[in-house]
Parts: sequence; C-alpha cells; structure tokens
Amino acid sequence: MSVRKEIPVYDGIFFITFTNARWLRLFEISNAYDSVYKWFDHLKAKGHYIVGYVIMPNHVHLLIGFRNTQGQSINRIIAEGKRFMAYDIVKRLKAGKQLNILSLLKSYVNRREASCGKIHKVFEPSFDWKECMTTHFITQKLDYIHNNPCQGKWDLAKHPTEYVHSSALYYATGLQGMYPVTSFAELDDIDLTKPQID
Repeated sequence: MSVRKEIPVYDGIFFITFTNARWLRLFEISNAYDSVYKWFDHLKAKGHYIVGYVIMPNHVHLLIGFRNTQGQSINRIIAEGKRFMAYDIVKRLKAGKQLNILSLLKSYVNRREASCGKIHKVFEPSFDWKECMTTHFITQKLDYIHNNPCQGKWDLAKHPTEYVHSSALYYATGLQGMYPVTSFAELDDIDLTKPQID
C-alpha cells in the first residue's frame, strides 16, 4: 500500500516503488523506459547511487543509496523525478497521438489538482518506501524486484537476466546491463552522511 509518510532522514539505502496512475502500462505504451534512466543520471549527478532496479510496464522498483541530501527531503527528490517522467510520458503520448490515453489521464485529475494547474495524472500520488538497514533486507528486495518480470501475471522473461530493464544481469554475472548500477557492497566504504563534494 502506498504511503504519504515523510522519510525522516536524509541519507541511506532505500527501497522505493512508484506506480503509473490506475496501473496503466504507461512506460510500455509511451516507450518511456529511457525517461527513468535519464532520472537515474540526474540522481547520480547529485551524488546518489542506483543500487538496483526494475522498470516494469506500469511501475518501478528501485534501491537508491541517497548521499546526504543537504536538507532536501527524499520525498521531494522522488516527487521531482516523477514530475520529470510525467512530462516526458505526456509529451510522448501526444507525439504518438495516443488521444484515448491522454483523455484517461486527464479524467484522473481531481478538482483540487486541476485548480493547481495539473492537466494529466501520470502517477499515483504517493509511493512505497522502506529503509534498507541490513544486507539480508537488501538482497531480499533485489531478489524480489529481479524476479518481478518472470512472475506469472507478467511473464516478460523466462529468467531475470533476460529482462533488459533491470539490474538482474549485473547481480547474477557482474556484467552491467542496460543501466550501470553500484553494488550495495561498494556502499559499505562510502559515508552516505557526507554530501557530495563538487
């Protein structure tokens, strides 16, 4: 269940999940997987670490090592990322003349959101998060996300390493996949409480 609870810390490894509005397969429909990778690039530029991920047709699971965010809440960082991806998805839907989908996304906007200028609802408003305090918990979450594409209802791949929008290949073989990640073991030697030095 998605929560609106504020993450009370400014650094650490977190398991994050966010979902397209009403579980529509918007990443797939708009072919916006690379939009997530562009957001990953932005996070890395700010000194954060992509530890693991899977981009499903309608949701994203990821583990992020947040370096000291210097007072900016992690919730805000996630919200800004979702906003960036939402604009990109809408732009792609318009370019592809996906008028039915755009109309649906418009219908999901409530009055309060519309009064603030929102036109389309691309993502569910909240997201799931869990702080990863142990190696056991991290490996458990990595196993979960990497197996997600192989689950019966999805059946996107026969083996986790075959699904390209995932870090499964790296954790199984040591070879980087579609997007390079940083092993959680490497973060043992990095003090995430210290901000990035530019």
